[in-house]
Amino acid sequence: MDVVVVGGGVSGLSTALKLSRAEHQVTVIERDDTPMPDSPDEAFFWDRRGAPQVRHSHAFLARLVTLLKANEPDVVARLYEAGATELRFGEDLPPTMTNYAPEPGDDELTMLTCRRTTFEWVLRRVVLDEGRVRFQVGVGVSGLVHESDAETGLPRITGVRLEDGSERRADLVVVAGGRRSVLPEWLTDIGVGPVPEFVEDTGIVYASRFYRLKPDAEYPPRTGPIGGDLGYIKYGVFVGDNRTFSITLAAPTDDSDLRTRLADPAVFDEAARQLVATAPYLDGRADPIMDGVYVMAGLLNRRRDYVVDGQPLVLGMLPVGDAVICTNPLYGRGCSIGYWGAHLMCESLSKFPGRTPTELLDLAVDYDAAISREIVPWYRSGVEQDAEARRVAAALLRGDDPDGDTSDPKTMMRSVLREGLLPALRSDAVVLRAFMRNLNLLSAPDALMKDAEVMNRVFAVWQDRENRPAEVPMGPKKRSDFLALLHT
Repeated sequence: MDVVVVGGGVSGLSTALKLSRAEHQVTVIERDDTPMPDSPDEAFFWDRRGAPQVRHSHAFLARLVTLLKANEPDVVARLYEAGATELRFGEDLPPTMTNYAPEPGDDELTMLTCRRTTFEWVLRRVVLDEGRVRFQVGVGVSGLVHESDAETGLPRITGVRLEDGSERRADLVVVAGGRRSVLPEWLTDIGVGPVPEFVEDTGIVYASRFYRLKPDAEYPPRTGPIGGDLGYIKYGVFVGDNRTFSITLAAPTDDSDLRTRLADPAVFDEAARQLVATAPYLDGRADPIMDGVYVMAGLLNRRRDYVVDGQPLVLGMLPVGDAVICTNPLYGRGCSIGYWGAHLMCESLSKFPGRTPTELLDLAVDYDAAISREIVPWYRSGVEQDAEARRVAAALLRGDDPDGDTSDPKTMMRSVLREGLLPALRSDAVVLRAFMRNLNLLSAPDALMKDAEVMNRVFAVWQDRENRPAEVPMGPKKRSDFLALLHT
């Protein structure tokens, strides 16, 4: 099959690698035309205007690592050569964890520490070195080429129209255009649609900064928390490749004062020093590897349906990654879901090779069913979490106490999470394992909450909250106190 992949980011490269190894003819069309960097450090400054999120913090979750090890182990090896390392469950446990014993499933609970730019650089290097994929760079796609399929009566995509006026024909078009994809507009232009779309604002604005350890320094002990949520700010630290790390601070969209302050690098560093998880990283052991702060707004949870009531809108076109589902970057799922979607697509294509219109129809339906079964639940879970986070942030911005109404079930659950789950994660390996499997997309989104043994352990810790010292705050409890500390 002759396949055109629109977009050369993680989702597009994952698709291209998998399809080319399955003996398909693949062309990647990428608007950005920049020289291939020679090293991971050069890749960090790669001019990837089509992917503005590449220099923000990223997580490479166990779902992604497990699939890579099973299907593309050579990519994992190349990532290690480029300086990526592993974080394995069972390592760096807090000293209060007394009941840990290895279990068979722990081996797959492995995350990858890597910058997004390094991951994409390695993935493209592997694809280029194999020489099976053709790259057409420096020109964007402006629309879809189509015809009417006589057998099904559906529009059939037969290629893409480029911005220079030329056309590129293909048996299958895979759209991996990322968050900025205008695929619904392309379909409207050929008389298809509207595409059902579900959008929820995440309610946050991201600010990220990257650093490198000094030659004689090491990372702080990784036995404590790696992030926190104070309601008025969310934050995390992400270990990268080659002795780098990043810190991300996320402010509510409506908090223009805090957002503006965090865009200043000196204020950003001072803010990170006031937060429990990030403070040890900025105690003099590292220097920034960038002059400013990367800020990203317009962060949405968005799902688009290209199969409606069991019928694809078109034949011969499949979306992947953020072009079909994008989630709050706070949860670090983007790259994992992008690769996972490419994996599901290739599984569908192995069942329905697309040699006939009926096979193309079955291919679209099967792939959509896989996305709905495997990935959509994570989208819904994120939307629910973000709605609660927006409620809390709005209350704090007004100066109200979000936990004031003790009769509200949401207030009760926040208490259980804060004074039950969080301390249990430091002392109970059963709870920590279930939490980490959930965090790493290895269990269903609601698996932890539905696990009776786990929740019994959490509630036992919560019920004992009056008999132990109060939880150490993850940072200043009040927004006003936090702002007062940002005197830089």
